[in-house]
Formats: sequence, structure tokens, C-alpha cells
Amino acid sequence: MANQTHLFLLNILSKRRTWVSLFIIVYGLLLYSCWSLLLSILSWYSSTSSSSSSSSASSGWAALYASVLFGGVFGILSMAAAAAVAVPATLVTWITVLVLLAFCGRPRTSLVEEGRRLTAEISGFAVRIVLREGNIIAAVCALLSFLVLLRRRTQQDENASL
Repeated sequence: MANQTHLFLLNILSKRRTWVSLFIIVYGLLLYSCWSLLLSILSWYSSTSSSSSSSSASSGWAALYASVLFGGVFGILSMAAAAAVAVPATLVTWITVLVLLAFCGRPRTSLVEEGRRLTAEISGFAVRIVLREGNIIAAVCALLSFLVLLRRRTQQDENASL
């Protein structure tokens, strides 16, 4: 019975559509949780800015805090998306280089050592790129959301004064 279950799982996991479905489900859950977090941040900002309508300095700090949170959420989401793309690409690159080294006639011990070194180099390079891109996106989103929140606040103040 355990052998049949093992074969069934291997058969299912070897299908590309299984991995595509898992990717879509996980990414959908990630998007849903990020969207819920963004809505809660916006709700917090709205309640904070409406309660402190007399002090524009405190609403500026609330906008800054909310924009940093927005940037963080988008940065994490972009890093997760980049990692989902980078992992298969890194694996294909690693396999290609090892196969080419094997065709060049390298002995197995040398191939194993080279494989370990390549794994560390390729993984480190991919992680640095993912972190750099995520930080850039987080900073841009934080800046844009700060400007949007301040503009929204000034429009609300102008509408309230009319």
C-alpha cells in the first residue's frame, strides 16, 4: 500500500501542471494576505489621520509610517515573485554547467568539488540580486505611497474647509 501511494505521489509531482497549480495557489494566498495587510494599513492610516485632523505634523508621521509599511509589503511580495522565478533558472544554470564540465572529461571527485563551489556562487549571486531588486521596489513603493497619502490628506483638508 505504501509503495502504491509513493508511486502515485511521484506520478502527480512529475507533472508540470501540478507545479503550476501549486505555484498559482501559493502565490494567490500570498497576494490575498498582502492585500488584506494593505487594506488594514490603509484603514489604520485613515483612522489615525481623521482622529488627528488638527495636527498636520502627526498626520505626516502617520503617512510616513504607512508608506514604509506599504513599501515593505510590496518589497516582500516582489522578492517572493523574483525567488519563484530565480530558483528554476538557477537550477537550470547549475545543471547546464555541471553537464558541460562532465563532457569536458572532468573526474567525478573534481566534478563534485566544482558542483559545490558552483552551488555556493550561483545561490549567493541569485540571493544578492533578489534582495537588491526587492529593496529597490520597496523604496520606490514607499516613496510613491508617501506622496499619494500626503496628497490624499491635503485634498481631504481642502474638502473639509469648504
